[in-house]
Amino acid sequence: MKIAIVDDDVLVSASLKTIIEASDGVEVLAVANSGEDAIKLYKDHQPDILLMDIRMGNMNGLEAADEILKSFPKAKVLLLTTFADDEYIIKALKIGAKGYILKQHYNSIIPALNAVYSGQNVFGEEIINKLPSVMNNQVNKKNYQDYGILDKEFEIISLVSKGLSNKEIAKELYLGEGTVRNYISIILEKLELRDRTQLAIFFFNHLV
Repeated sequence: MKIAIVDDDVLVSASLKTIIEASDGVEVLAVANSGEDAIKLYKDHQPDILLMDIRMGNMNGLEAADEILKSFPKAKVLLLTTFADDEYIIKALKIGAKGYILKQHYNSIIPALNAVYSGQNVFGEEIINKLPSVMNNQVNKKNYQDYGILDKEFEIISLVSKGLSNKEIAKELYLGEGTVRNYISIILEKLELRDRTQLAIFFFNHLV
């Protein structure tokens, strides 16, 4: 697994490099210290994963990630920050970042890299816990029929995105809990998603 690191704090980027290279099978190809340099770094090295800080100088990590993903849609960008900020989470989801984890959780970095490398989306526990509030009041029926989603399925997806359990969704929509469970299984299969977290992310990226 080949990684590139971008952080405007030289000490942090050096620490990240040390942590990552202590893991077998992982190589740090390059390190940069600005969003502008991140774009050039990605073009030059095209790493398996770009691990990038959000809060940087003239061009922050979200802006750099957006530019990179426009040119390289399959790029895997894992964002690292000290802030679980709603605005950051929304932007990270919209641009297609593969993950967003808090910088202070150093022990989660290697597992997160491995997960992203294997094709998963990774959001730290704090981020997952904030998704319902981030997505609250975001519902609108834009383009949902383009994905073959029926009206009732859309209602269920929107409630999943707000963090409701099957039991709570059943009560809200006057359905049986088993019926809701079946609906969610069909929706996941239809959209080729693995779990409720991916479904919530899909909702935010494509349906609002």
